[in-house]
Formats: sequence, C-alpha cells, structure tokens
Amino acid sequence: MNIRPETPADHTAIADVLTQAFGQANEAQLVDRIRQSDRYIPSLSLVAESDRVIVGHILFSYVDLVSNDLATKDLASGETRRILALAPVAVQPDVQKQGVGSALVNAGLTIADAREEALVAVLGHPSFYPRFGFVPSVQYAIACPFPVPEDVFMVKPLQQFQPIYRGKVVYPSAFNDG
Repeated sequence: MNIRPETPADHTAIADVLTQAFGQANEAQLVDRIRQSDRYIPSLSLVAESDRVIVGHILFSYVDLVSNDLATKDLASGETRRILALAPVAVQPDVQKQGVGSALVNAGLTIADAREEALVAVLGHPSFYPRFGFVPSVQYAIACPFPVPEDVFMVKPLQQFQPIYRGKVVYPSAFNDG
C-alpha cells in the first residue's frame, strides 16, 4: 500500500471511495467544498493506493478554536486559533478492517506534526480514534460546537500543543451542507 498526497487527477476516484464508504455523496461534496476553501491543506489530503488503485482517503483541514474570555465567558472577546479537523476518512468497503484507515490516520498525524500543527479534533467513533492518542476534548477544555456525547468529540495534542489551546471549536462554512 502506498500513501501519498492527493492530486487533482485523483478527485473522481476519491469521490467514488467516499460515496461507497458512506453510502451517499455528502462526504464527497464536503471534501469538494473544503478543497475550494482557504481551509484546505493539500499535503494533508491523502490517498491510500493498492496496486495503483485508490482504496482510501483522509482529509485534515483547518477549523477555528475560539477561546472565551475566562472572566466573562464571552467567545467574542476571546482569541481564535487555527487547529486541524480530521474529516472525513474513508476506505472502500471491500478493503475495510485491513489497516488502510489506520495507516491513513497515522500518516496524516505524522505529517501534521512535521508541519508543527498543535492540535487535531475529530468527531468519530470512540473505539477507533483513541488508539491514535485521541481523547475526549473535554479533557483539554475544548468544547464541541454541537451537542454530542463527550466520547465522540476528541482531540489529539501534537508536539506543538500548549495549554492556550482551549475553547470552542468552530467549523467553517465549508462544513455546512452545500
């Protein structure tokens, strides 16, 4: 298996993998919207190839972490820091549970750390992401922007993480339905 950054020539195959993995086109449309935004990071949109066929994809893009003014609890008076969101990760159904998704997550986290990113957030399955060091975001005083169980919104601090990274995650408009 080969993991590498996506190229424009891969976009159709990536859309096919996303649609097959999720059973709908929503995630493929999300990836397209992120690619067209200022939150897209080409080196963190990765594909997994097997015999030169794309069998998996992962995307890390920028979201905002808005810290509140601790005295007033006012988000508007706080600072905004850029962090990474991992979304989505997809593997073709016929090769799932064979390590493709794990390889993509590990490769992406390695690249993110090398880029000196500080933090990655993910909304995902609580039995999958902890194996990569993700923990519930509340452990770092980081709030999810919508109501979900605490164990499904997770963060992974990278080497550049500092305690100033706290507050509420705010997803950019690219994450909204087209």
